[in-house]
Amino acid sequence: MTRPRWYAPLTALLAGLAAGIAHPPFGLIVGLAGYAVLLLRLEAVRERPLRAAFGLSWLAGLGYFAVSTFWIAEPFLVDVAAHGWMAPFAVVLMAGGLALFWGAAGVAYRALRPRSAWKPLVFAGVFAAAEWLRGHVLTGLPWNLVGESWRAGSAPSQAAALFGAYGLTWITLAIASAPALLMLPVRRLAQAGMLMAAGVALTALYAGGAGRLAAAARTPYAADAPVVRIVQANIDQKDKWKPENLEAVFDAYLDLTGRPAATPPDIVIWPEGALPAVIDDLLAPGSPFAPRLRDAVRPGQTLLMGANRVDADPNGRAGGGDGWLYYNTLLAFRRDGPALRVIGVYDKHRLVPFGEFMPLGDLADRLGVRALVRMPDDFSAGPPPRPLELPGLPTVQPLICYEALFPRLADGAERPAWILNISNDAWFGATSGPWQHLNIASYRAIEAGLPMVRSTPTGVSAVIDPQGRILSRRMLGLGRAGIIDARLPSPGPPTLYSRIGEVPFAAMLLLSAAAWLAGRRRRPRSPETGSRQSLGAT
Repeated sequence: MTRPRWYAPLTALLAGLAAGIAHPPFGLIVGLAGYAVLLLRLEAVRERPLRAAFGLSWLAGLGYFAVSTFWIAEPFLVDVAAHGWMAPFAVVLMAGGLALFWGAAGVAYRALRPRSAWKPLVFAGVFAAAEWLRGHVLTGLPWNLVGESWRAGSAPSQAAALFGAYGLTWITLAIASAPALLMLPVRRLAQAGMLMAAGVALTALYAGGAGRLAAAARTPYAADAPVVRIVQANIDQKDKWKPENLEAVFDAYLDLTGRPAATPPDIVIWPEGALPAVIDDLLAPGSPFAPRLRDAVRPGQTLLMGANRVDADPNGRAGGGDGWLYYNTLLAFRRDGPALRVIGVYDKHRLVPFGEFMPLGDLADRLGVRALVRMPDDFSAGPPPRPLELPGLPTVQPLICYEALFPRLADGAERPAWILNISNDAWFGATSGPWQHLNIASYRAIEAGLPMVRSTPTGVSAVIDPQGRILSRRMLGLGRAGIIDARLPSPGPPTLYSRIGEVPFAAMLLLSAAAWLAGRRRRPRSPETGSRQSLGAT
């Protein structure tokens, strides 16, 4: 049956859109069927030039990343008059740029031309490899990896404790694309075998995950577990940086910090960039804010605060050439008697391109790109992440905003007792972005087997257990001001993934390569007549 020329591009685009809405907060997991549709589209062009496969896969990626990253327009709407015109271009460039990885995966699949019922395994291999590259090339942007389609804390998501998000990506792609075999001319016995294997794998995802969750049905607490208070002041990004609002923002955080509790908190957490000023200025001698901040912290209490700080550049110049280095920082303060002293500093290591630093900065200066995006100065990257050891408290691994996207970023020789993710999700506005970020960050808890405390200025803040579940009534949603008081959950045992990393994922890619080789050794089957042939055609 001959179909209109627009049919293949439209179905590829719709397949990507469907796959995108499988992710939280939409959670329409049936959208994973989009991967089977994409495999069929690629099979239909196996005799056509490579550019046909690239175009269809790129369109699928465009739909997927448009759903996943449309929130990128929101930061440009904070100051509509100055930056609003850039919003649609940002969405198209972001989605279209990330879709290039899917386009390349489509070319690889078309060039390999896999045979027999092994096609889903080869498809899973090339697209999972593309997702890994997306997470690493040019600093990487692993936002909404395919394997993170499952809601964190659900049964299938527990596989990340064994295989990580990239391994779960391969598994998800292999299972989701397998139904395409029903519409392709492959041997019936091989088809039945592969579909049965996909069914067994899906059952194992749910049954194995349910078993892990049942084993940890009750989140354990140590008898001396510290009480953590998360402060969410709900300051809109449009108002936060107006100079006349500094006093009101400061007061909002102080008021929430000082609210009474049955058990006074041992740790108080303020989110990334909580105050609209450089912390050095706020704490400078003679500043009216310094004594007020000191008085807000109880004796023996620790305040973990996201802040911007500056330091002298030992080389005499920085991103803006003004002799200073700028850091996005987590500062740990301890109140000891009348003094408030700094007991720990973590400087963000993985910075956001075009948000916190300008790639190829010198060239961007010459071309005028830096002025176009209104970024006068770069932030400086801190050293690689390592846990903070704070007196009298469990060791903590901070991850600031963007850093929570990256699997194994904080895996080192020292294992912390918990993860702290502070983030300024106010930039996302009231979109799906904060909910997606929460889901992605929760996968880091599953992978490490560690509890996570997540603090944002406008939502979503939460306390998350080592299985990626949000503790009951320990969440503040979008647009809410308030506090969360909770005892810090105990860490779980080290996971397989935390011990051996991407070894299982590498084995899965080798399995895809073996499946391709196995298919090449078989004689291709003559096309069948009837409905099975027509359904696989363009």
